[in-house]
This record gives sequence, C-alpha cells and structure tokens, in this order.
Amino acid sequence: MDFLICKIPEEIEREEKRGNFGLALKLIEKWLADERITEIQRKRLMYEKDRINKLLESYPFDEESALKQAMELIDSFTYSEFYQLLGEGYIDYIVVEGKKKFEEHFVQNIGFTVPAYRERIKKDPVSEKARELLNKRLEQLTEGNPAKRYRVRAKITVTIKDDADNFRVWLPFPKEEFQVCDVKLVSASHRDYFLADNRAAQRTIYFEGKEKEYFVEFEYTINEWINKVDPEKVEENDLTEFLCEEPPHVLFTPYLKLLTNEVVAGEENPYLKAKKIYDWITTHVRYSYVRPYATYENIPQYVVENLKGDCGFQALLFITMCRIAGIPARWQSGWYANPLMASPHDWALFYVKPYGWLPADLSFGGARRENEKLRSFYFGNLDGFRMVANSDFMKEFVPKPNFLRFDPTDNQLGEAESSFGKVKTKSRIEIISFEEI
Repeated sequence: MDFLICKIPEEIEREEKRGNFGLALKLIEKWLADERITEIQRKRLMYEKDRINKLLESYPFDEESALKQAMELIDSFTYSEFYQLLGEGYIDYIVVEGKKKFEEHFVQNIGFTVPAYRERIKKDPVSEKARELLNKRLEQLTEGNPAKRYRVRAKITVTIKDDADNFRVWLPFPKEEFQVCDVKLVSASHRDYFLADNRAAQRTIYFEGKEKEYFVEFEYTINEWINKVDPEKVEENDLTEFLCEEPPHVLFTPYLKLLTNEVVAGEENPYLKAKKIYDWITTHVRYSYVRPYATYENIPQYVVENLKGDCGFQALLFITMCRIAGIPARWQSGWYANPLMASPHDWALFYVKPYGWLPADLSFGGARRENEKLRSFYFGNLDGFRMVANSDFMKEFVPKPNFLRFDPTDNQLGEAESSFGKVKTKSRIEIISFEEI
C-alpha cells in the first residue's frame, strides 16, 4: 500500500476538513475520470473513497443519541457533564454536513482519559474477572514463579452479513514461532480449504463457498515468555532486517526522529535504548480506542501528536522508534486469549544480541503504570494468554484477495469477499479449553 504516500488533491482535502463528505466523494469521482492521473493517484483516490465510508461508520451517534448513550453507560451521568466534557475536548466527534457526529467508543474513552469516570462506567463482568486472573498471574511471575505452558483449544466463527452467490473467506490461524508450538487443526466448517504455510506473515485458513457461516477450530501450545537480560552482556546488533521504513506507517518523520533522539540521548546499549523507548511510551501515551486503522495516514505520528492510541498504535510507535534508534523491531499479533475469553490484541518484538528476539507489550505495560513491577514486566516478557496469527504488519493473505480488506493492516477476526467486492462479517471467538501442561 505504498500509494498512501501520495496525498489527495487539495480540493478534496479541503471539503473533508469542512465535513462536506458528500462533495468530497463527488470530487473523487471527478478526479478518477481524469485521464491524466497516475496509477498511484488512482489507487489513492479509490482508497480515499473507502476511507471516507469507514470514517463515517465510525461516528454513528448524533448529539441526542450520544447523550443518551453516555447516560446509559455512565452511572448518574448528567446533561451538564456531557457538555463540560465536550468543551474540555474529552469527547471525540467530527462534523458531517454541518452536524456533530460522535465516535462509537467515546464513552469508554472518557474512562481512559478522565480517571474520575473510570469506576462509573458500566463494565463487563467477564472482562473484569479476566483482568483479575491476569494480574494475579503477573504477581506470581514477578515474584519468581516458574514459567508455565498451556494447551489451548479455540474456535473462531465468521458469519457473513451480505448477500452474494459465492464467497472467499480468510480466518486467522496460529503460527508456530517463539512462544507458540504444536499447532493443530482440529476441525473446519468446510472439507475443502487452504491452510497458509507457517512462514506466511499473516497466517490464515482459506475457504470458498456459498454458505454464510465459516469456522475453524484449532489447538496450540503456548509458553509464558520470560527472559533475564544482563545489559552488560548485550552486544552490537548484527541483524540487518527490520531496521527500515515501511510506508505508510513505519516512517522516520522529522518529529519521530527528533523525539527518539531525545528519548535515547546518551545511551549506546541497544537493550537500554529500547527500555528508554518503552518507558517513554508506557508513561506518556494513554490507552484509547481508535477508529479502523485504515482511516489513519500515519499511525505512529498520530500517537506522538495526540499521546493516545490502542495496543497496535502503541506497538507501531515502539517499532518505529526502535528502528530509528538502530534496534531491529517487528510486529506480533493475534488474540489475548485466557481461560475466560479472547479478544484481538497487538504487541511488538525487538532484537538484542545475543538474546535474540524479545517481546514488548506497550498497552499492557502502560495500563499498569501505577504498579512499576507489573509495568516493567512487559518489557522483555510476555504472559501466556496469547494466540499468535501475525508476525508482520500490512502483509498480504495467501491466496491474495481481489479487493481491499476491511482491515488491510492486521488480521484477528477474519475477512471475506464476493465477486462484487468485500463483504461485511460478524466474528465470534470461543475458548473451548485452556489447560496448564
């Protein structure tokens, strides 16, 4: 997707900034009809059409329904609180054709931003119990408890919401690497399928069919990834991969280079450089739900300019800053999967000789900044509550889709398309068994 380095024409950008998205879409069609445009421009303009539609879908609430949503989810929430938070910049909205439209996760983001609201927002009991389970295990690991191994059986089901005669479907499938081994396909919804090689950057199981439901059930073994690094024994890196820019998101912009140089100033040890970057992100960037990744032009730049972002945003910032500092860094993602539940999650890896690849989970570390022991744990260590399906960012599926994916950056919930274009899906993840070995 290198075409994203090409900017959109100024008249389209102007109307988008004014919230005139209908006119912006008309101007895109006018430009697409111009025979002078390059192939790169054509791809960029087609992508912009898709980006605008994703953006509008991400802001579903008008002012009245947003206020109603906040009152339903926040205990004893009032009209005046809403407008006070709005005036202080704590509620995300855009202007669409002259009217405010509010982001779908704005209530949850109030809780991340304003601590006083955190306890007032209604919580999911299962998620809270899972958090307690994780924190208990982290306390044990930081006290020296031996690392454990788990055998996990899980299932993901995708239901197609659009109508068509035939579908092509890709579901995430575990990769054997680092902390994961002994992956096994247990069952699948269709007899005929294609399972991508373990070397695929984003591993999937692929189906074709007329049905509207597809599933895969699999098993894997995962190890808690615990490392003991002696900075005195760290050597100069000899790995030449994973040091370069990868447009559109891993870019060494002037601000990111300046910030990185300030953060690691005076440090020569690669491991301690990475630690300084980790410390800066986990103490300066707050967690926030975000729009679909495809609606952002440069994710790390957004994070440092706004000091907020979700797990993948923070991981991409860490990767970019590490590469600027000369430290190889890469992506890893899939699910946060524990005995009670599973949900999409992203984190990062960085390379230090002679220890090899080490994990860094920025959002899980940052969420525990009030407990230094737990915050520090996620630099170089990782819990065993994971399913790894992706080892790189913005990489193609095998076989290659014919249309742009809903999420062209990552794959945790599956994708589908018909002969007419991509189709909307609903995904359900189930943890069938989770056993300590």
